[in-house]
Amino acid sequence: MTEPFVSIVDKDGNEKRADELKSQPSTRDFREAWVLSGDVISEDLNAAKELFKDKIREVRKPLLEAEDTVYMKALEADDNTAKQASAAKKTKLRDAPAASAISSADSIDALKAAWDADLLGTSPYS
Repeated sequence: MTEPFVSIVDKDGNEKRADELKSQPSTRDFREAWVLSGDVISEDLNAAKELFKDKIREVRKPLLEAEDTVYMKALEADDNTAKQASAAKKTKLRDAPAASAISSADSIDALKAAWDADLLGTSPYS
């Protein structure tokens, strides 16, 4: 009877037995960006950036919906200061995936550090 083994599949469908790998990423944060090269798994930084942007979009959706409520209340109260603050926050949320820290990240660690916790809350990568 043969021993069961764990197989690692990268983003392109390449497969390797896990026990045959010499190196692989320390976390599975960007698992969908893994690339197999010989017996080494690494992370495709460009693919990881797209995954990172997708995560921002996922996290910001309920934040934008909540901010819509804040804006509507300010509109009903005719509170121009609150309307401007809400509009500014919504703009920041919409612009978050285009942050220069994401496009200029030159490593996975730099990409993870690009998470704007003040705007988006606790990073899923911490």
